[in-house]
Amino acid sequence: MQTTTEKDSHYNHLEQMSVGEILQHINYEDETVAVSVSRALPQIEKLVTAVTAKMKAGGRLFYIGAGTSGRLGVVDASECPPTFGVPFDWVVGIIAGGDGAIRKAVEFAEDDVNQAWKDLMAFNITGKDVVVGIAASGTTPYVIGGLKAANQNKITTGCVVCNSSSPVAAVAQYPVEVVTGPEFVTGSTRMKAGTAQKMVLNMLSTAVMIQLGRVKGNKMVDMQLTNNKLVDRGTRMVMNETKLDEAAAAGLLKKYGSVRKAVENYIKLEIKKSPLPGEI
Repeated sequence: MQTTTEKDSHYNHLEQMSVGEILQHINYEDETVAVSVSRALPQIEKLVTAVTAKMKAGGRLFYIGAGTSGRLGVVDASECPPTFGVPFDWVVGIIAGGDGAIRKAVEFAEDDVNQAWKDLMAFNITGKDVVVGIAASGTTPYVIGGLKAANQNKITTGCVVCNSSSPVAAVAQYPVEVVTGPEFVTGSTRMKAGTAQKMVLNMLSTAVMIQLGRVKGNKMVDMQLTNNKLVDRGTRMVMNETKLDEAAAAGLLKKYGSVRKAVENYIKLEIKKSPLPGEI
């Protein structure tokens, strides 16, 4: 049976369209993606809850995928340390064909049903961890094999797919199915399906990190200060929390290395300066 992601585009003769028409039609199709994601919110919530429980107990989150799906997993994983200040191995993205496949497609890498488990084993994966397979089609052998092996080893599994009733969803304990329909360019799942997967991964990692206490209020208090923009942002955050001037806030941030630590240490110093009644 033909999957919806492989069905013919609703549009034809794309090469005869003006640039304006092409952009308008792509934009119209993109507008449907958020609606498709909203229908999967109950599934996403279950996956977030499962991942959070495992990570609170010391586990890690692994993404496995091929092609665009694999790249999206690598991107989401790589953005967690700078955004939330977590160790680089808390969230791990694995792409079929190895890191070289991030830039250049590796032929038939996605067709190896045994390789994903070998890749996961390189990280000493255990029952504490979670494996989320990402596959727009929901039929990728690399992902199916990885999830099956994880299940056999009593490891929690989830997935993000863009077709209903897919083989990948069938083997995942916590499937997320975002049905995005035919692509503007037939079969080009880097478009709507890729956008949907990116949205779901944003939700998953962000919600988990919030549950793990890596956000305070609405601020990234543990972000890594890796460039001037982030240092400036962090300085403003310290200023808002402490009411210090810019120079003093910047000095605290430089001394302690993160917004959270800067504010916590400032509060400790202020308490020492002003003891509570009865403590004098």
